This record gives sequence, structure tokens and C-alpha cells, in this order.
Amino acid sequence: MSEPLYHPITIQNLTLDGNIFLAPLAGYTDVPFRTLAKEGGADLTFTEMVSVEGLSREGEKTLALLERSPLEEQYAVQLFLYSTESLSQALDLLLPFSPSMIDINCGCPVPKVTKTGAGSAMMKNPALITEAVRIIKERTGLPVSVKLRIGWDQGSRNYLAFSQAALDGGADMLTLHARTRSQGYAPWAEWETLATLKRYVTDGGYTAPVFGSGDLFEPVDAQRMLAETGIDGVMFARGAIGNPMVFNQAKAILRGEEVVPLSRRELQTLIIRHLDLMIAHYGEEAACKAMRKHSAAYLKGIGHSSSIKQALVQAVRREHYLTALNALVDL
Repeated sequence: MSEPLYHPITIQNLTLDGNIFLAPLAGYTDVPFRTLAKEGGADLTFTEMVSVEGLSREGEKTLALLERSPLEEQYAVQLFLYSTESLSQALDLLLPFSPSMIDINCGCPVPKVTKTGAGSAMMKNPALITEAVRIIKERTGLPVSVKLRIGWDQGSRNYLAFSQAALDGGADMLTLHARTRSQGYAPWAEWETLATLKRYVTDGGYTAPVFGSGDLFEPVDAQRMLAETGIDGVMFARGAIGNPMVFNQAKAILRGEEVVPLSRRELQTLIIRHLDLMIAHYGEEAACKAMRKHSAAYLKGIGHSSSIKQALVQAVRREHYLTALNALVDL
């Protein structure tokens, strides 16, 4: 009998209740958002990208990224690096935060990251990922995962060789965003590469689970990706922005249950809940400004909401949000 699509997952010595994760997202997966994701059913959450160089210098902003949500009994820290020179020092500063797992970003396509040799540019340097994984495992004893892309561009689709380099270093989990760096976030993700990677890892005798990312926008997409590719789990990224309940919704579909969309009143309550978490974390004015991008995502696709969106773009106080969102329930 085959394993159900939703199931517990073991990553080295880390055991999790399920296989529906929140992906690391720069500028989004802060403490307030990860709190909502945990409330929404995420089985594991990841920090935003943390610079090894910034961490080794004990940068205040970098250290702030490591703060843990009260709901995160287990959480993963994602690091990005372009060399291992400062890695040991950074790990010494990271360990007091007690992460459950460390992830290495080899997928970010943003030029300010790749121009240093970090992010998806690491896929040009397989020897670096082998060394980085080995150092982290030896220094921390924690599970290490690697998030990668198909390759730098269509001329260098080296995801299998790069995955092997990560496994050579002792990687305990692989997550493939099924696009090349040059594709960015378009066009469609090539899910067939996820199935290929899973077969490669299994045929090689490795126990490292393979997760997938890319074009997971709706709860049903998790079921499709798991069923079509045979991978071990999924990571929602952009699909969780504006819907941190997507994890429980995906689980419901995997159990054969119907998913009922949030009512306007429930959506209003969720947005205010998010705002209040942001205020508690950042202070009111900073939170209200940072919340604007989230509000736009929550209201995406809702007809006749342009006036609400316009009001929220100018909101600098909680009361402004409450006033604007009062109109939501009447749409």
C-alpha cells in the first residue's frame, strides 16, 4: 500500500508531523507571518535569508532575522553565502537560537545576491556546496537542507550534479524550485524535473527527502505536485502570501475534504490579526507601512476593492486600517 500524500517526514534526526512547509521568502517570512503560517497549519517554517557575512559580524538587522515565533517549536534558518571563510564564526552565533535545521539558499535569482556568488550563483560552484554542507553538519550536528534551481540558465541545467555535490557533503534534504535562475518566476515551473530528482536520489540509495517548489498557488496545487511527481513534500512560497491558511486548506484537500473560502468577515479578521502581530513586532507606524504589501495580496482578486486598497496604501495608523477594512464586509 502506497504512503498517503500527506504524511509525517523525517529529516535526519528531525521528525515533523507533516510535509507541507512554508518556504523562506525574503521580505515576507518574518516572525508575524510565520506565526500566521503556523496557525494556518504549516508543518515547518523557514526564516528569511540570513547572510553568513552579516551574521559573522553580529549585524543587528541580521540577528533580528533569527528571532523565533512563540509558535515555532521547530523552525529552520536559511543561510546564504558565497564562501565558507566566515561560516564557522557565523554558526557559533547562530547556535544559541536553537534552530531545528539549517537550509542553504542556492536558488535566489536576485542580482544583488547572485553578483556576490551567493544564491543561485552557487550552482556554478558545486564544490562550494559540498564544503558548506560538510562544515555546517560537523559544526552543528543539525540537519542541513539545500534549496536549488534547475540551473543557472537553460545552457547549464545541472540540478542533478549539483544535488549530488550537496549529498556528497551530507545534505539531509533537497528542495528544488523547478525553474532556472534565468527564468526567475516565469514561465511555468517544470514539475517533471522534481520527479527526475526524486528518482535520482532514490536510485542513489539516499534517504534525503526531496521537496518541491514553484507554481504552488492554490491549495489543490499541493495535491497535484505530490501526485504527479512522487516527491516527499512541498513548500508554499508566493502561494502563502495573502493566504497563510493555505497549509490547512491543502491538508483538507489531501484528506478529501471540501475547502470553503474565507468569508469577507473572516478575511477582515485575518488581516487585522496580521496587522496586530506586525504592530507588536515592529511598532505601529513601521507595521502599517510594511503591512501594505500584505494587504494588497489579501485583497487580490476581490472585486470593487480598489478604494480599500487605495486607503490602505496611505494608512499609517491601526485605526486607518480598521476604517478602510470596515467596507470589506459589504463588498
